[in-house]
Amino acid sequence: MHIPDGLISPQTYLPALALAAPLWVVAARRLRARMGDEMLPRLAVFTALAFLLSTLMLPLPGGTSGHIVGVGLLALVFGPWIASLAYTLVLVLQAVVVGAGGITSLPVNALALGFVAAWTTWAGYRLLRGRNETAAVAIATWSGVMVAALLLALVLGLQPSIAQGPDGAPLFFPFGPAVTLPALLVPHAFIAAGEAALTVLVLRHAHKRRWVEAAT
Repeated sequence: MHIPDGLISPQTYLPALALAAPLWVVAARRLRARMGDEMLPRLAVFTALAFLLSTLMLPLPGGTSGHIVGVGLLALVFGPWIASLAYTLVLVLQAVVVGAGGITSLPVNALALGFVAAWTTWAGYRLLRGRNETAAVAIATWSGVMVAALLLALVLGLQPSIAQGPDGAPLFFPFGPAVTLPALLVPHAFIAAGEAALTVLVLRHAHKRRWVEAAT
C-alpha cells in the first residue's frame, strides 16, 4: 500500500518528515541499546522476510498497491521501536531497489506502515494476549494493517483539498476519500486476514526458538 512519489504534496510530506525524523532518532537509540550478537542475525532475517513479503504487490485502483506488510511480525518479535526502524529500512530498499514507494513519500509511508502499524499491533497484542494468545496475534496484526491502510487512504484522499492550482484543480492526487477509503480498506481487509494467519504461524515458530522474549 505504498504511496509513490508524485501523489502527495510538499504540504504533506514535509510535516511528515518533521514528525518522522525524531522518531527515527529515538528508534535508532533503542536499537543501539538492545543490539547484540544474538539479536543482529534475527533482526536481519525478519527484516529480509518483511522486505520479501511486502515486495509481492497487488496493484489497486487509486494509485497504490496491496501487499502483506510484515511490520506486525517485526513488532511482536522485537518491539515497536525496532520494528518501526527496520521497516523504514525496508521502505528505503523498496524505493531504491524495486521502485516501490518513493523518497518524498518515505516519511508518510514510514509513519503509517512503520510506526503506526507497529505500535497498533504491539499495543493490541498486549491488550488481548491475556484472553487468547492466537487471537491476540491475529487481531493485533489485522488491526495494524488496517489502521495503516486507513491513514494512507486519508492522506491520499485529502490531497485534492490540500494542494490546488489557480483553477482549483488538484495538483497531485485527484481523488477524494470517497474513492481512496474503499479502494484501500476493502482489499486490505482480506490481505490483512492473510497476514494475520501468516504471522500466527511464523510467531509460533519464533516462540519455539525463543526469539520473542525481549519484545513481550
